[in-house]
Amino acid sequence: MFKGKKVIIFDLDGTLIDSVGVWNDVDRAVIEKYCKKPLEDDIDVGKQRDAWLAKYFYTEDTYKGYCTELKNKYLSDYSVEEIKEARDRTSKEFVKTKVDYKDGAVELLKLLKEKGFVLTIGSTTNDFTIEIYKTKNKNIMSKAPLDDYFDLILSKGSVKKFKPDPEVFLKILDKTNCKKEDALIIEDSLIGVEAAKNAGVEVVAMYDKYSDSVRDKINSMADYKVDNFYELIDILNEELGRD
Repeated sequence: MFKGKKVIIFDLDGTLIDSVGVWNDVDRAVIEKYCKKPLEDDIDVGKQRDAWLAKYFYTEDTYKGYCTELKNKYLSDYSVEEIKEARDRTSKEFVKTKVDYKDGAVELLKLLKEKGFVLTIGSTTNDFTIEIYKTKNKNIMSKAPLDDYFDLILSKGSVKKFKPDPEVFLKILDKTNCKKEDALIIEDSLIGVEAAKNAGVEVVAMYDKYSDSVRDKINSMADYKVDNFYELIDILNEELGRD
């Protein structure tokens, strides 16, 4: 897995950091406060959000379209603009205070740095959120500041096409002057694994419960699959030895 590799490319949300559930909490909070129709107990907020975002993904304002769907489905008296502003405020606070690294992620990053790997991030997270992670999220800043651990971070603003298109990964390979066979991608989602395969780079599927609905497909496509970062630490130590 790690032997012979030079560049490790991480996805961010859902892979390195435990954040997908936070976005569900954001949407629940907005619906409860700004809408008249209550959230159904059995609704999968994340799946609903993904479907709506996909509908507007390549439009000028994806999240304005998403908030239009929220307003219509949950019968809000607020304007789309007011709902979007409320969601932006709520998400900024939640991203700043609730998002944290997944268990074992920081330990793996430190070990990879010690062993001389080039660490990068290839994410479709928006640049504004990345900046919060870098400058305002004390969980991330106190454990492994992004700019200290990663040689290159490419996010949504760095590309024209999003996963499963491989553009973000191919750009990282180009900027790090790395051959495909010398890189390893770590992803949690189906579109992330698909993007890695489309880039022609080996990919590790990191377990995240929010991708359980497509777990079989993820596992069938990935070159490797692990349940947590401690498994990767064990594999790294076995392959390259313990110092």
